[in-house]
Amino acid sequence: MTSLVTGRFIPHTCHPCRLKGRLLLQWAMQKSILLTILSAIFIVFVGMGIIAPILPIYAEELGATGFALGVIMAAYAVSGGLLQPFVGSLSDRHGKKGFLTVGLIIFGLTGYIYTIVSSVGQLVLIRFFHGAGSALIFPMAMAYIIEASAEDTVGKYMGWFNIAIFAGIGAGPVLGGFFLDLLGKNAGFYAMAVLSFISAALVIGILPGRDPSSVTERPVRIFEVFRLMLHSRRVMGILLARMATMIIMVPTFAFLPLLMTRQMGASGSEIGTVIACRTLVNAILQVPFGKLADTRNQNRLLLAGTLLIGVTIFCVPFATGFVPLLLLFAVIGLGEAVSWPAMGALAAKEGKKFGQGSMMGVFNMAMNLGVFIGAMGVGALVDLFSIAWAFYAVGICLIVCAVAAAAMIRHESGPTDKSCSTENE
Repeated sequence: MTSLVTGRFIPHTCHPCRLKGRLLLQWAMQKSILLTILSAIFIVFVGMGIIAPILPIYAEELGATGFALGVIMAAYAVSGGLLQPFVGSLSDRHGKKGFLTVGLIIFGLTGYIYTIVSSVGQLVLIRFFHGAGSALIFPMAMAYIIEASAEDTVGKYMGWFNIAIFAGIGAGPVLGGFFLDLLGKNAGFYAMAVLSFISAALVIGILPGRDPSSVTERPVRIFEVFRLMLHSRRVMGILLARMATMIIMVPTFAFLPLLMTRQMGASGSEIGTVIACRTLVNAILQVPFGKLADTRNQNRLLLAGTLLIGVTIFCVPFATGFVPLLLLFAVIGLGEAVSWPAMGALAAKEGKKFGQGSMMGVFNMAMNLGVFIGAMGVGALVDLFSIAWAFYAVGICLIVCAVAAAAMIRHESGPTDKSCSTENE
C-alpha cells in the first residue's frame, strides 16, 4: 500500500499491529482503572466499617442521648445526599479525579478530627463533613467504573463494585472491634485516616486525568440537567427503585436484633450470622447476576429481584426460629444480587444522556433519601405499633415501588431525553 501523503510504501501488517497495540493499551488502562477504583472503595469501606462499632460508644461518652445518636448517624446521609447531585454534575465538566482525590483526603482528615471533638454538637458537625467527603467519592467511583467498562460488561463491573463495598463492610467492623479491644477507640479512627490517605495515593498515582476530548463546547447548566432528569420517566423509575431498596436497611439492621431477641431469645452470634448470611449471599452472586444483566432484560431482573426482597421482608416477623430467619435473609441477599447490578446498568444507560457524574450523583442521592425515610418513618411506626410493623410496612412499600418503577422504566426515552443527549454531544 502507498501513502497518499508521502508516496512511500507502507506494509499491510502495520495497521493490524498498531490496532492490536492500541487495543492492548486500552484493555490495560481499563483494568488499571477498575482495580484502582475497586481497591479504593474497598479501603474506604473498611475504614468506615472500622469506626462503626466505635462511634456509638464514643458518642455516648460525650453524653449523646438516643435521639442525639440518631442525629449523629443521619448527619452523614443528609450532607452526602444533598451534595452528590451537584458534585456529580460538576465532575462531568471538570473531571472526576480531582473530586475523588479531595473526597478521600476529607475522609482521612475526619479520621483524625474524630479523636479531638469534645461535644455532641462537634460530633454532628464532623459527621456532616464526613458525609460531604462521601459525596465526592461514590458518584466519581461509579462513573469511573461505568466509563471503564464496555457496553456489554456494565452489569458485571457494577457487580464487582458492589462486591468491593460488601467486602469492606464485612471486614471493617471486625477490625474495628479488634482495635477497640486492644488499642482503644482512637486507634480505629487513626486506622480509617491512614487507609483513606492510601486510597488517595492510589488514585493520584494510577487514575488518568480528564480526557480533553470529552470537554463539551456548550456544557449544560447543572439545574438544567436536573430539570431534564425530572422529566425523564425512566430516570425517575430508576431513582424510585434505588430509594425503595435502601429503605429496607433500617429494619434489617436496626430492628432485626430487637425482633430476634424478643421473639426467639436469639444470641448475639445468631443475630450476627443472620445479617452476615444476607451480605455473603449478595456478594457471592453479584458477578454472575451482573453478567446476566448484560445479556437479559434489565428491567425485568430489577422487578423480579425487588419483588422478591419485598415479599421476603414482609414475611420476616412470621419466622419462628433461627433457621427460618437465616433462610429468609439468604433470599433477601439473592433478591439484592438480582436487582442491584441490573439497576446500576440501567442507570449507566441514562448516564450516557445526562453525564455519568450527574446520573451517579442523583442515583446515590436516592440511596441516602431511602435511608433517611426509612430511619424516620420506620422508627415512627415501631413507636406507634410494634417492631413487626417495621417489616410489614417496608415490605408493602417495596412491592408497590417495584411495580411503579418497572412501569416507569419500561417507558421509552422521549424528546426530553434526546434533547439532553444532543446538547451534551
